[in-house]
Amino acid sequence: MHEAFQYPKYVLKRKFFSFANKFYVYNPKDEVVFFSHQKMFKLKEDIRVYSDEEKSQELLLIQARQVIDFAASYDVIDATTQVHVGIIRRKGFRSMVRDKWHLLTPSEEELGTIEEDSLGSALLRRFILGSLLPQTYHVQVLGDPVATFRQRFHLLRYVLEIDLSENSREKLDPRMGIAAGILLGAIEGRQN
Repeated sequence: MHEAFQYPKYVLKRKFFSFANKFYVYNPKDEVVFFSHQKMFKLKEDIRVYSDEEKSQELLLIQARQVIDFAASYDVIDATTQVHVGIIRRKGFRSMVRDKWHLLTPSEEELGTIEEDSLGSALLRRFILGSLLPQTYHVQVLGDPVATFRQRFHLLRYVLEIDLSENSREKLDPRMGIAAGILLGAIEGRQN
């Protein structure tokens, strides 16, 4: 596994003025350790994650299985080894009220969930405050908390803190954690 996956915390930032979603993921030393460029107007999501903005080394592939699927499943593949790391599946209609995702093994066995902080906050966000009330997601694997994704309020860009420090028993593969953070920025971040 690439050394960029070793950190317990990251910060993901999406550029605001861009024709395509560009995500920069920083380590605790404020160095870019991942760069992702999501092409616009694609019917089938195909997100590539690189080690830097020059795209010198491809690290992850995040690929949708279907074209425009409300309850989409995304395969996470380690680009350096071609190993299928796992699946991240959006919970379709349930995510309209409160965002929920499932983490699955490559053989599609349930591993864990990513869920928006609370129903009350989710309803306030969707119908009254919008992006003025940042989102928080809690990640559980096999019933144990392993990570938190916390959006920071910012007027001109999307900023998401990725905290994998609760993952002391390594129940969550860090590649799945980074892929989930980028997906949240790409898919849920569009709602704002």
